Amino acid sequence: MSTEEVCKRTLDISIPVSEVEAETEKVVASLQKKLRLPGFRPGHVPTSIIRSRFKEDIRQDVLENLAPKFFRERAEAEGLNLAGPPSLHDVKYEPGQPLQFKVDFEVLPSFELKEYEGLPVVYRDPEVTDEEVSQRLEHLREEKAEYVDIDPRPLAAGDFAVVSLESLAGVEGEPIKNDEMVLHIGSEDTLPAFTENLTGAAPGEQREFDVTYSEDYTERRLAGKTVRFRAVVKGVRRKELPELNDEFAHDLGDYKDLGELREALRNVMLREKEFVAQQDAKNKLVEKLVDLHDFPVPEALIEHRIEDIVEQNLRSLAVRGVDPRTVKLDWDKIRESQREKAVRDVKASLLLDRVADKQQIEPTTDEVDRELQRLARQERQPVAALRVKFEKDGTLRRIASHIRTEKTLNYLFERARKVAE
Repeated sequence: MSTEEVCKRTLDISIPVSEVEAETEKVVASLQKKLRLPGFRPGHVPTSIIRSRFKEDIRQDVLENLAPKFFRERAEAEGLNLAGPPSLHDVKYEPGQPLQFKVDFEVLPSFELKEYEGLPVVYRDPEVTDEEVSQRLEHLREEKAEYVDIDPRPLAAGDFAVVSLESLAGVEGEPIKNDEMVLHIGSEDTLPAFTENLTGAAPGEQREFDVTYSEDYTERRLAGKTVRFRAVVKGVRRKELPELNDEFAHDLGDYKDLGELREALRNVMLREKEFVAQQDAKNKLVEKLVDLHDFPVPEALIEHRIEDIVEQNLRSLAVRGVDPRTVKLDWDKIRESQREKAVRDVKASLLLDRVADKQQIEPTTDEVDRELQRLARQERQPVAALRVKFEKDGTLRRIASHIRTEKTLNYLFERARKVAE
């Protein structure tokens, strides 16, 4: 028996004749109210005709109404923790006889939680150097840079060229057309073909040239293509950076001088580094926790996780401008390649839930409300309206679950044994 099969269960369920007949009467009465048949007034179709003409519909409705109810009651009575939707089969449904059927389903695994506090993890409190702060300041200067027009002259390396650009051939769909774009001549961010063909051109001059894009170019409709462009130089600009002084600090915010700005940046960068370092440590702790525990995983949860992973991959393709329908991929192989990761992800989720249960870790109302308020600001919706929507579609439950998981990870990290590399 495989580890997944350990989680599989089958129940034989029998529903008494009295329950079946009572439910049948309800279904027939409901149909009688709704049916419109020629020769009969609405609501007055004889039940004998309804039972004869709609026999299969009645049987299906009775089965759908009673089977889930009796299965749920049986599962609760036996203390079964379901891991996925049940599958009903071998139905025996005869007049005057109990309604009998079998239900296949999976249950959550039973396992003993091993020691989870004091797990060793590589972690060192991060530091922010003066050089890193200076680099961040330079980045801010770049963001505040101004581009100033200079007297017309031929373009040279380092210039910012203002050009009108239009594709003449090689582009599928709408042609590329930009009346005023800025290209940094000689920069790594500028394709070499643009630098080579525009260097030496003066404002008012027009040039035509081909640009070949790499196969992995970010804009998919240009990837691997050779496009012919017409470019007209409209002007030359230079970049002017603001001076790094107290006035620069004042312009960025409520800072009394450059020193205070530096300190504020250091604190921000430290929090960023701490977040990344702690996330990495938490991921390693979860991996250790999974390695310590060997227990069966329900197939339903594995399949659900694989679906999530594949969906994430599809969204990633869409973000990069790739239509998944146009890509020839062996999705069966892709799904199988993700199976091991899915198993570990499910185990991690079950383990974190068990730790949270044992430590009675739960999200507070305030924590859920703060996240709801953040999302309401982000989506520009009233909090009350978003709450109603999220309660209906299950998002509020997922928010609470996410907060619970994060609190559990924080608990594990706080109690872990941090060791140097």
